[in-house]
Amino acid sequence: MRQILLSFLKQLLFWMLLFAFSRTVFLLFNYNLLMVEGIGFSEAMASYWHALHLDLSTASYFLIFPFIILLVQSFYSPRWLNKVNKVYVFIGVFLFCLLTVVELGIYPEWKTKLPFKAFTYLSNPTEVYDTISTRLFFTLLGLFMVKFTISYLVYIKWFYKDIVNAVRNYLFIAAFALITPVLLLIGVRGGVQQIPINQSESYYSHHNILNLASVNSGFNLFISVIENYKNFGKNPYAFYSNEEVSKTIQEIFRTERDSTIAVLTTQRPNIVLLILESWSADLIESLGGEPGITPEFHQLEKEGILFTSLWATGPRSEQAMSSIFGGFPAHPISSITVQPDKFSKLTTITQKLIGQGYNTSFYFGGQLIYGNIRGFILQNGFQRITELENFGNDVKKGKLGVHDEFTLARQLKDLNQEKQPFFSALFTLSSHSPYDQPMEDVLDWGENEKPYINSAYYTDRSIGEFIRNAKKQPWYKNTLFIVVADHSHNSYRNWSFTTPLYHKIPLLFFGDVIKPEFKGTRNPKLFNQCDIASTLLHQLDIDAHEFHWSRNMFNPYSPEFAYYSFEEGLGWIRPAGHVVYDARVRHFNEVSVPEKYRDSIVREGKSYLQAVFEEYMSY
Repeated sequence: MRQILLSFLKQLLFWMLLFAFSRTVFLLFNYNLLMVEGIGFSEAMASYWHALHLDLSTASYFLIFPFIILLVQSFYSPRWLNKVNKVYVFIGVFLFCLLTVVELGIYPEWKTKLPFKAFTYLSNPTEVYDTISTRLFFTLLGLFMVKFTISYLVYIKWFYKDIVNAVRNYLFIAAFALITPVLLLIGVRGGVQQIPINQSESYYSHHNILNLASVNSGFNLFISVIENYKNFGKNPYAFYSNEEVSKTIQEIFRTERDSTIAVLTTQRPNIVLLILESWSADLIESLGGEPGITPEFHQLEKEGILFTSLWATGPRSEQAMSSIFGGFPAHPISSITVQPDKFSKLTTITQKLIGQGYNTSFYFGGQLIYGNIRGFILQNGFQRITELENFGNDVKKGKLGVHDEFTLARQLKDLNQEKQPFFSALFTLSSHSPYDQPMEDVLDWGENEKPYINSAYYTDRSIGEFIRNAKKQPWYKNTLFIVVADHSHNSYRNWSFTTPLYHKIPLLFFGDVIKPEFKGTRNPKLFNQCDIASTLLHQLDIDAHEFHWSRNMFNPYSPEFAYYSFEEGLGWIRPAGHVVYDARVRHFNEVSVPEKYRDSIVREGKSYLQAVFEEYMSY
C-alpha cells in the first residue's frame, strides 16, 4: 500500500512543479517587461509563494481522476490501468503546456491570462495565425514542443512508477477511500474557510504582470469558462437588433444640456467612501423605513445631500464594486469583477484620482478574496489595502472578520498620517450574516430580520463614532464623505426578491465641503449607484467620458431612470412606472405602468440589459 500513497503524493508534487516551471517560463519570456516596470528580483520571486494556494487547488482538480485509478489499483491492479493514468496525464500536460504557451503570445497584446472568449477565435484559426509574426508563431510552437516533451518525460521517468499486483490492505483501502476525497475537496476549495478560493488569493502586487504570473492558468481558464458557459459567442439577452438597441440607448441617455451644479466648496477635497454591506433603504427613516434603526445616519443627513430614489444595479457585493468604482452596471449570470481579463479593461474613479495626485487606500475587516474583490481592488490601483490578515490578533473579531468599529478606527488612525488629498474607501462587514457584532440587541422587533436590523444599528453606531472622531482631525474640513450600500437585503418588510423596493438603497454625500445651501437637501430623482462615478468626477472637474453608463446626478437635465438586475432578469423603473422581467422564463413578474407607456418602457429595459451584457462580453 506504500506504493499507492507514494504514487499519489508524487503526482501531486509533479503538478505543483509543473505549475512553478510554467511560471518561470512566463517570467523569463517577459523579462524585458519586468525590467521596464522596474520590478526587482525579490518581488518577482514572491509570485511563487502567493501562487501556492491556487496551484494546490488546481492540482487537486487534476488529481481527482488519478485518485479513482489508485483506489481501484489498491485492490485490483492490472497493467492497463497504468496506461490509463499515463494517457490522462499526457492529455493534461499537453493541454496545460499549450495553454501557458498561448498565454505567452497573447500577453503583450491582451495583458491578461487566456479568457474563455479566446475560444470564439478558434472558428477562424488562419486569422489567429495572421495576427502574430511568423517568427513569434514558430518560437512559441517550438517552446511548446520542448516544454511539453520535457514535462511529460520527467513525469514518466521520476514521478510515476507502474503499479502491478499491489498487496491488498483493506484497512488502508478504507482509509484511503474516506480520507483522500475530503483532502481533495479541501484542496479544491483552497481550505476550510467559508469562501472558496479564487484568483484574488494570488493577487499581491501593484504590477499586474506579477499577479498574472502568480495566478494559475488552468484555474483561471476554468473559472472563466464556468462564468461564461451559457453565452459562448452569443448574448443570451439579445432581444432586438444591434441597430435598434443602439438607437434606444441613445434615447435613454439623451441629455438636453451638459450642466453641473457645483455642490462642493473645493475641487480637490479628500474623499472618504463608506460602502455599507447589505443596507436596504428600509433601514433609513427618511427613505420610508421605521425610525430608530439608523439614528446616526439620520443626523448626518442634515450635513449633506440625501438621494432618496437610488437603486443598486445588482444583488452581490462584487457586482457593486464594478458599479461604484467603474460606473459599470451589474448584470445577470456573472460579474465583471470575477474575471481579470475583463475588469482590467475597465476605467475606475480610483485610477482617475491617482492621476490627479490622490493617495489611495481600501479597508475591509474580512477577506477580499470573496468575489475576486482583492484582484479588482489591486487593479484599481489602491496603494494601501488593509483586510483581515493585516489586523493583529488583539483586535476583536467575529466569524467573518474584524467588526466595523475596529475597522473604522484603523482607517481613522491611518488617515491621520495620510498625505492629502486622499481617497480612502472602506467596506463594512458587520451587517452581513451571521450578525455576530459585539453588542447586545437594542431593537426588539423585526421578526425574521431582527438580527439584521440590529447589525445595521451597530454599524450605524460605529459610523457615528467614526465621524465624531474624524471631526476632531484637521483634514475633516476638507473632506467629502460618500455613504452608499453595496446592495440591498431582505428587510423586515420582506419584499419579493425581484420587486423594485427590495433593491432600493441609501446614498448620502456629506461633509464640511458641501456648500451650506445644499446641506440637509434631498435629490428625489431616479438614479443608480453606478452614477456615483460620473457625479463625483464632474464635481472635481475631471473628465468622465469613459464612464458612459454613469450619469451626472448633479446635472438637472440628466435623464431619470433606474435599473437593477437579478439572477436572469431585470427591473426597469421610470417616473411613469416600472416593469420586472425574468428572461429565463420570459415572464413579466410585474408591470406597473400605464398602457400607453408599456411598450416603450419594456423596450428600454430590455435594450439596456442587452447593451450592458454585450459590452461585458466584448471585454
